[in-house]
Amino acid sequence: MASHSFASIKIATFLLLSSFLIAASAGNFDQNFDITWGDGRAKILNNGALLTLSLDKSSGSGFQSKNQYLFGKIDMQLKLVPGNSAGTVTAYYLSSQGSAHDEIDFEFLGNLSGDPYIVHTNVFTQGKGNREQQFYLWFDPTKDFHTYSFLWNPLSIVFSVDGTPIREFKNLESKGIPFPKNQPMWLYSSLWDAEDWATRGGLVKTDWTKAPFTASYTNFNAQACIWSSGSSSCSSNSSGNSWLTQSLDTTGQQRIKWVQKNYMIYNYCTDTKRFPQGFPPECSLA
Repeated sequence: MASHSFASIKIATFLLLSSFLIAASAGNFDQNFDITWGDGRAKILNNGALLTLSLDKSSGSGFQSKNQYLFGKIDMQLKLVPGNSAGTVTAYYLSSQGSAHDEIDFEFLGNLSGDPYIVHTNVFTQGKGNREQQFYLWFDPTKDFHTYSFLWNPLSIVFSVDGTPIREFKNLESKGIPFPKNQPMWLYSSLWDAEDWATRGGLVKTDWTKAPFTASYTNFNAQACIWSSGSSSCSSNSSGNSWLTQSLDTTGQQRIKWVQKNYMIYNYCTDTKRFPQGFPPECSLA
């Protein structure tokens, strides 16, 4: 494991390079994504401005970014499956590949009509996850589009909903906790059947008479460094890289506490049954 000073040098070097390099890509799904599975169940519409995924009893569907990213601020607007979506999961996440992969997850767990969606978040570092936090939303995510964002920089990972931070995973490498910083990630999304666990632990099954289930996507925006051929290659726009050193200010910290007090329904850092020998080390350090 790198020493704190070495890690600091690496971060400083990256930030120096990134002061000259920045990439931003926005909008068009045809230009930014490939539909990767679903046999026609995923569609890009409105000249690339809208993407829909659908799920029926035969298959779900999914897409993947054309680019890999190593750090970025990524926004996507989603409108989730309406009505009785029990058993379905809409996953929206960043991930590298391999057994020691890094991953940053939003997963939206379907519900019975009228019940709140559960927003499931997780962070994997070097193949290790088990860092789940779950929340209810303070609005109906099926009625309109809402913005779900990842801020991933050398300092921390922040999950936000409509600009309100709901979770922060800090870089605690100096305390011996791995942090995703070396593996570029693709952005993925998929809509799939998880009736064995998604709704009330699998007690509520998918009602296939309501199929096809459909989730919609628009207004993708990535301020990010694109990884290509073993290096970070970004356009020169020095005014666009403030996200690289961004962290939660006092207002952001207050908002995240508000969300966690009022809407958090599960936190791995308080699950004594799951961790009888003691919580993971980041729980006491964050």
